[in-house]
Amino acid sequence: MKFRMYHENYNVLDLKRSMEFYEKALGLKEVSRKEAADGSFIIVYMGNDTTDFLLELTWLRDRTEPYNLGDEEFHLAFETDDFESAHKLHSEMGCICFENEAMGIYFIQDPDGYWLEIVPVRG
Repeated sequence: MKFRMYHENYNVLDLKRSMEFYEKALGLKEVSRKEAADGSFIIVYMGNDTTDFLLELTWLRDRTEPYNLGDEEFHLAFETDDFESAHKLHSEMGCICFENEAMGIYFIQDPDGYWLEIVPVRG
């Protein structure tokens, strides 16, 4: 039996704002979406052409308060082939929330507070 990672879900308060963030910061685009017939939720799958792994953004109509993300010890990591340009973009966006220069990585934070690790391609 084999398993393949397929997607990770983040619940978001403002779907449009989150989609714009992920497109600008990480080049992700909408791949598909599901909408409840009663309008109670929208699920948007975002991805790119470098992998078939998807980020699932879930918006719940009745949710108004921010999500409790605990101590932000969990995160999704993105590898980039141009670490310097990525760092410049994220600096300009003001979304870098933590850097670990000794490890050669940094984290950005999305509009809902989720941390995303940015790592360079390593040989």
